[in-house]
Amino acid sequence: MIPAALKKQLAGSLQDGFVLKRSVFQPCLELYPMSEWNLMMQKINKLNRFVKKNNDFIRRFTAGVKIVEIDALGRLLVPKDLMTFSQISKDIVLSSAVNIVEIWDKDLYEKSIAGDDIDFADLAEDVMGNINDDDNGIS
Repeated sequence: MIPAALKKQLAGSLQDGFVLKRSVFQPCLELYPMSEWNLMMQKINKLNRFVKKNNDFIRRFTAGVKIVEIDALGRLLVPKDLMTFSQISKDIVLSSAVNIVEIWDKDLYEKSIAGDDIDFADLAEDVMGNINDDDNGIS
């Protein structure tokens, strides 16, 4: 079940559907509104298919991709192969990742954000520290 608040936020995308796929970096799933998926595919379609590395990337990036819908009751059917990949057993976490929603097994999600192996302050500085393209002093 998609929580009512999230379903409300996704209301504009409900009629177009979604793409559900394996995450590249984590053992979770990524739910793309179709409009976001189309933007991603525009980028990927610019890759030169005569470069083996590009073909290998495209094949792995699109492995297991499924077009899915959220039904009138707010349910999302996750295919078995994607359940196996993401190791979803019982409880899940839906996590906003800017323009997509990540779907995690709850225990794996808790481990991923525990940060035992990552100093988040250092990570934030490395990723965001050199960006200052706004006048608001935030970024």
